[in-house]
Amino acid sequence: MAAFMAAFFVVCAMVGTVVSDPDLLQDICVADLASAAVKVNGFVCKANATAADFFSDILAKPAATNNSLGAVVTGANVQRIPGLNTLGVSMSRIDYAPGGLNPPHTHPRATEIVFVLYGEIDVGFITTANVLYSKTIKQGEIFTFPKGLVHFQKNNGNVPAAVIAAFNSQLPGTQSIAATLFAATPPVPNNVLTKAFMVGNKEVEKIKSRLAPKK
Repeated sequence: MAAFMAAFFVVCAMVGTVVSDPDLLQDICVADLASAAVKVNGFVCKANATAADFFSDILAKPAATNNSLGAVVTGANVQRIPGLNTLGVSMSRIDYAPGGLNPPHTHPRATEIVFVLYGEIDVGFITTANVLYSKTIKQGEIFTFPKGLVHFQKNNGNVPAAVIAAFNSQLPGTQSIAATLFAATPPVPNNVLTKAFMVGNKEVEKIKSRLAPKK
């Protein structure tokens, strides 16, 4: 019995070590974005860090929103700020023209929280039970999107809007639902999409043509 209990506690301890990210082993590990010599779950640390590795003004100015969706996401993640490597945080700025939409998407590696800089937007997320949680938020207010759940933001107002988004991941990843299904490479077979969405082949081809990457 004693041996069984000892083994049980060892297994529990081992499980506890793999269900969350490990603690940092040094103060900083600035990402060496140019190194492809070693593949790790993250980035290799570069030898010489500077203050510039921890700085960016990329979110300081609004992005141009003259695109088909009327919205632009500007990411401030480890790919833009190498000093974020191993720190488990990142941010984005999202700018919306009147009527602009950040379409339904997911972040597979992070929970997101948005803070409205100005304007007013409609936000929402859908649970795995297909329940929609939605709200209109305005300047100074916040809203949270749980990790991995499909969510969206839309500016239904007549003036521009912007939010700052924060993530508990250095690189949250983004999967836009429409682009993931209709603009994948190689493409998702039409017979999968026609059956899943209960539409005809012409409709699928039309959507694919509109979402195809611009050459």
